[in-house]
Amino acid sequence: MKPMSHTLGALLVTVFAAAPSAAATTVTAPAPPHTASQITSFLADFYGHHGPTETFRESRISQALRDKQQHSEFDVLLCSQNTPEKIEIGPATVAPAAGIGWATVTTHWGSGPEARTDTFTAYVRLDSRPITLDDVICAG
Repeated sequence: MKPMSHTLGALLVTVFAAAPSAAATTVTAPAPPHTASQITSFLADFYGHHGPTETFRESRISQALRDKQQHSEFDVLLCSQNTPEKIEIGPATVAPAAGIGWATVTTHWGSGPEARTDTFTAYVRLDSRPITLDDVICAG
């Protein structure tokens, strides 16, 4: 048997060294989609009692919502120009085939006979990591 040439040996070492390891080629399964209860909890935390905090406004909304806000004279996250006195989040619905979930958000203004409410729909992508507000559609 002929000894392996130095050049061929170096080539084989280079090829095997460049090959990905088994750990590097392991494919991880995508994270499971958000559930309706997770979306409801996220929106309740996001909106709080009077609207989202500046931190949430900066870190927990989609780029599309940021762009929408830049071109609007009102607060697109609240569908209003003022801060509501109270906010309630309805139960979320998920549409796995569409990859989205949504819930109705009700804002309360004033009290007594002057009281009024408004509603809008908040949308979340089921695969967003971390969970973020993807869009808001105002009712009126």
